[in-house]
Amino acid sequence: MSLVRLPLTRTEPAGSAVAGATVRAMEVGQHLIALVLTTIGVARAVGDGVGMPAAIACGIAILVWHTAGTVLPSKTHSRALAAWWLVGFAAIWVVTVAVSAEFIWVAFLLWLLAGHLLPLRWGLLFSALVLVVVVVAPVAHHGTTSYANVFGPLIGGVFTFGISRGYLQLLRDAAERERLVTSLRRAQTEMAQLQDELALAQRHSGAIAERTRISRDIHDTIAQAISSVRLLAHAGAGRTTDVDAARTLAQVEALAGDSLVDVRRIIAELAPAELENDALADALERMLERTREEAGLAAELHVDGSLPALPTPVEVALLRTAQSALANVRLHARASRIVMSLIDADDTVRLDIIDDGVGFDLAAWEHSADAASSYGLRFMRTRLRELGGGLDIETAPGEGTALSVSLPIHPDPSPSVAPGTPEETR
Repeated sequence: MSLVRLPLTRTEPAGSAVAGATVRAMEVGQHLIALVLTTIGVARAVGDGVGMPAAIACGIAILVWHTAGTVLPSKTHSRALAAWWLVGFAAIWVVTVAVSAEFIWVAFLLWLLAGHLLPLRWGLLFSALVLVVVVVAPVAHHGTTSYANVFGPLIGGVFTFGISRGYLQLLRDAAERERLVTSLRRAQTEMAQLQDELALAQRHSGAIAERTRISRDIHDTIAQAISSVRLLAHAGAGRTTDVDAARTLAQVEALAGDSLVDVRRIIAELAPAELENDALADALERMLERTREEAGLAAELHVDGSLPALPTPVEVALLRTAQSALANVRLHARASRIVMSLIDADDTVRLDIIDDGVGFDLAAWEHSADAASSYGLRFMRTRLRELGGGLDIETAPGEGTALSVSLPIHPDPSPSVAPGTPEETR
């Protein structure tokens, strides 16, 4: 263990304005104590018969050494320098006590500095040595001492040393409070950013869901009706013998065909951009590529080659869940690697997202205030539950996190899709 601790007034910022004012007050108080005790020592030494030049020289030596230790720029402080400074101060004090026993008053300043600069056990040892000098000095100079000369400094030394240690604890508590406040502010900022990101993702998801619903409705109503018109016109043209009627029916069939092409184009434009051409794997790969570029994470995607074609609602749910999960990894996991797997599990499709981040205590988190205010996982579960799916989480502190999303490949039809709707235009 290192011998000394540097003064908190120079090396450990208190942080808050209140703690800073306390530090400044203690610095001023320390200088005043040094000045008062030295002045008392000089005055009593002169009164005790010591020559004024010698007494003043002793007082100046004490004040100069003390001031040199307190005004040095903080960058020049080191543990070794502080140790030599305190030892040198004690040596100068012993010399002044050898000149006059009246300089034992400065022992109170040494006890204050011992509690301030030294670990507890070294501070107690140093204070005991100072007390020995205080007790022996009157005997060495006058051949006698008194109970007052022993118990007075003893009680005063204990009180001074305790005050100094309490001062250190006050500063440590202030620094800890400031650290906690800073951490809370940082957490609030991160939470606000996450909420903004989640709100944007939900708005985007809502827009995608609405576009998907509209495209499905158009497909199941208008497109089916136009397809039926085209089929009826084609059938009527083949059965009629009226040339004009056949020509009209052919025109109707051609017009219906053109309209059906337009409707299909509209349906395709309304589908989520990420899922054009049913490329869920491509959309996930692009998402991971952005994660690699923006967050510097190693990201991999594994796709089961036997994965069947998925309905649009299932693909959208998987895509949005992956987006939310990656956002959580980037904000909280402090991970270096992500592995995403898209797997065919019989009549369900599973999306696994695994990171090597810090993980967390899931049981403790679920009962914490953070869980109540976490919208990401709540929205994930709600979206998946609406399609008959689920979300499983496996994690532990220091062991990363694994999310497993499962959805039925053919979920129950939504209320907006009537059972038995013809599928010719799919």
